[in-house]
Amino acid sequence: MNDKVEKDMSKFDWVTERSLCSLPNVFKALRLQVEEDVKTRNALRPNNSPYEFSVAENGGDFTVLLEAKDVHRSVIFSLAEHAILVRDDKGNQMFQVTLTFNDEGECRLNVNEEERDLWQVRRMALEELLFRGY
Repeated sequence: MNDKVEKDMSKFDWVTERSLCSLPNVFKALRLQVEEDVKTRNALRPNNSPYEFSVAENGGDFTVLLEAKDVHRSVIFSLAEHAILVRDDKGNQMFQVTLTFNDEGECRLNVNEEERDLWQVRRMALEELLFRGY
């Protein structure tokens, strides 16, 4: 079993995988997954709910919006040169995401010195917006 794993890894195309592990590619994947999160969350709302979530594109950024009668809140995702920045609607940075291509050949996201999966980054950014009080 161990020999088989090593043989498979000897043919591992690390150059292609490393190329895919770029901020623009991860940012694009993040955006698509956030759009799915927003669709799912909207589908879970009760009928006639007074609030709605949406995703808006603004240049190179995208924003997740909560709109209700008296509440307008958002989380902004921006692609910067060395990181993906996540900010609240007042422009305060919540956290930033950097990338690591690890020894297992995996593209991993780093937030506050900890490795994260995409879904964990999405939860960190959106949990309060999507679920606080609703």
